[in-house]
Amino acid sequence: QVQLVESGGGLVQAGGSLRLSCAASGRTFSNYLMGWFRQAPGKEREFVAAITWRGASAVYADSVKGRFTISRDNAKNTVSLQMNGLKPEDTAVYYCAGRYGISNYYTESEYAYWGQGTQVTVSS
Repeated sequence: QVQLVESGGGLVQAGGSLRLSCAASGRTFSNYLMGWFRQAPGKEREFVAAITWRGASAVYADSVKGRFTISRDNAKNTVSLQMNGLKPEDTAVYYCAGRYGISNYYTESEYAYWGQGTQVTVSS
């Protein structure tokens, strides 16, 4: 069992940066594929980024590629999302998620563990 707690959300102007963090409990954090998803008002939750167990590989949604960077520190049981060049359309609640396996990494139903979410608001 893994419990996830996000932090780092807030209000930022367009073009600014934020760094989200997700702290995980449990001894097997390094066994999980970790991902970030987001849900904007009135929209479905969507995939943002994912990172493999030792951080060797990361994948991104096209909408954030080149602006966002996902990373993890297994010694500290944390996964982070560095967001640069933020746009108003990045406004959403951001969720940290974890799972075993790697297939369909962009599908939220494949993730067993979820945090409560953190709000990111980008003003124009």
